[in-house]
Parts: sequence; C-alpha cells; structure tokens
Amino acid sequence: MKKGKANLQHIIEGCQKGDRQCQKEVFEIFYRKMLGVCFRYAIDADEAKDMVQEAFILAYQKINDYAGKGSFEGWLRRIVVNKSIDIIRRKKMNTFSIDAYEGYDLEQEEEDDASIYSGIKKEIIFEAIQKLSPAYKAVFNLYVIEGYSHQEIADELEISVGTSKSNLAKARGKLKHELKKHLNYQNV
Repeated sequence: MKKGKANLQHIIEGCQKGDRQCQKEVFEIFYRKMLGVCFRYAIDADEAKDMVQEAFILAYQKINDYAGKGSFEGWLRRIVVNKSIDIIRRKKMNTFSIDAYEGYDLEQEEEDDASIYSGIKKEIIFEAIQKLSPAYKAVFNLYVIEGYSHQEIADELEISVGTSKSNLAKARGKLKHELKKHLNYQNV
C-alpha cells in the first residue's frame, strides 16, 4: 500500500497523538520491509516476527522523537536494526569469535565477493546468509548491508573491533564456500 508524502505525514502526526488507526496504517505500510530487515538478523521466521513486533512497539513509544528531518522509513529502519541488535545481545549470544584479526585484505576480499555474487540470484545469497551463525550474520549484516564501521559494530555488539573484523572475514569465507557449492551444483 503506497501512501503519498503528505498523507504519510498526516499518519505520523496521528501516531504522535496516540491514534491507534494511524499506528495500524504505519504498521501496514512498513511491516513487510522492516520484517525483511529483521530476517537478516534472526535465526528463523518466528524470531524475525518477534523482532519486528518489538521494534514497532518501540517506534510508537519514540514517535515523538521523529522531527520530520530525513525520511521516516530511515528513522524506523534504524529503530528496527537497533532493536534486532538488542535482542541478539539480550539472548546473550556471546558466540562472537575472539580470534585476532591479522593479515586480512578487506579490499581484495570485497573485489572477490563482487565477482562471486554477481551471477547468483539474491534469494540464493539470502539463503546462504541465513546459514551463518548469529554472530557472523550480525556482523556481516551490520557491515555489508547497513554500512556500519567496525568501531560502530564493536560498540553496538559490545565486542572488540578485531573481533568484528574477524567475524566479518569468517562470515565472508563461509558465504563464499556456500555460494561456490551452489555454482558448482549449477554447472554440473
């Protein structure tokens, strides 16, 4: 359901006044897109649905903080990502690698990734990402998809910068392995 900019602003103002119908409309407009964001962090569909529900509740509680600067969708997305991270932290997923980050050439890795990923459907890539451990998936999504720096990831997940880099390297390695298996299967 598409809403015009003026109509969306009206709906947001209604949410700021506590109007339940406007809250429902915001939910209907953005639910699928925000659920997609949660899927990148969740272990399964149930966890993703829980994440998105909690994020919308938080967004309604903080809606008065939205001052109309920037897109509402971007503001909501940030809440969804942060809530997903909070849920990961709350579950005490202290499964982050403590291996030291050494000798990893990030630029070369990104070039290699582009060549591997270019010929594969996004659904296959998404399935491969879902197979990552929660720790690897969180760091991969925050760095590659959300654009966080390693320092921001370290701060958010309460890990070291080295652990963030190490987990990204390992996530990419596992993804490459999965995607190469898919390519080999296709070429047989």
